[in-house]
Amino acid sequence: MSFFARNPLLAFLVYVTHSALLRQIAYLKEENRILRSRSKTIQTTPAERSVLVRLGAPLGSSIRKILGIVHYKTFLQWVRRERDGTNVKAAPRKPGRPSISPDVTALILRMAKENAWGYARIGGELKKLGIIVANNTIKKTLIINGFHPSPWRIKGDWDRFIGLHMETLWSCDFFCKDIWTASGKVTFYVLFFIHVGTRRVHIAGAICNPTGPWVEQQARNLVMDLQDLGEKVSYLLRDGDTKFTQAFDEIFRSEGIKVKRLLRESPNLNAFAERFVQTIKNECLRHFVVFGERHLEFLLREFTSHYNTVRPHQGIANRTIGNIIPLPTQAAPPRPEEVQCSSKLGGLLRHYSRKAA
Repeated sequence: MSFFARNPLLAFLVYVTHSALLRQIAYLKEENRILRSRSKTIQTTPAERSVLVRLGAPLGSSIRKILGIVHYKTFLQWVRRERDGTNVKAAPRKPGRPSISPDVTALILRMAKENAWGYARIGGELKKLGIIVANNTIKKTLIINGFHPSPWRIKGDWDRFIGLHMETLWSCDFFCKDIWTASGKVTFYVLFFIHVGTRRVHIAGAICNPTGPWVEQQARNLVMDLQDLGEKVSYLLRDGDTKFTQAFDEIFRSEGIKVKRLLRESPNLNAFAERFVQTIKNECLRHFVVFGERHLEFLLREFTSHYNTVRPHQGIANRTIGNIIPLPTQAAPPRPEEVQCSSKLGGLLRHYSRKAA
């Protein structure tokens, strides 16, 4: 009779302990599998490999079932190196390709900045100079330093489009303002156009019920004004508002101006117009209770004059749209009594300038 047969209680305890250990091992194996699937390659030191070989070699071929960080053949190489005494000499290799020199990095960034080339084009130029760099290395270098690896392949590269056509690009939109009339509160809609390059704004008109024909007439007025100024226009941006009819678009197309209809619910594509709406409301309209259409027209006229002449704009390096020529930065600062303030709308809009000598 065996020992466990004579001691059934002890046999039961061994069985329970063995089962618990098997469950723990199964859990740890699954946990390690999840961790390995979400981690990068693990590089081990010679000391760590020695410990793993000492603990794993006695398990023989059954080590296959629990190996996680390396392949079974790699583990056998560790065993042979440990047996031959060459494990310590096998220094771990740094993962990935060797890094490129700072000079090559600077050359890559220079080419990207000066030409807006993609990574493959830059690789070809480097090869002409006798510098061989893998395409993926160039791509990674561009991304890390804020360049798109393939700038000419970006579908709908809106920033690039704006940059190329800024000087001949106009945008239009509506904003609304509630005014009080003899018959009660009425919502008026204001149509405006903005030149993206200079931020100059043209208020086309305000009406409580804008119709297609009214909007088309404002388009004709703008086209005639631009012709009188001899200003070249290549594109007009507009949203999908139904008040912008097909006839509205045709008025501009007949003058060689391409109309680009923006996507729905995409205010960022018309950011310059949206920013003007925020500006005129925050700096002017929200401060007034407007009584009648003439009052609204007066406010729009006064603010537009201030906006287009003396107000600095951050988007154009804090310069003004008008003809005010800034003094050289090295000029001596004026004394307080030499600075005068001009104001409009009861002091809401202010402009500071030096007094005439």
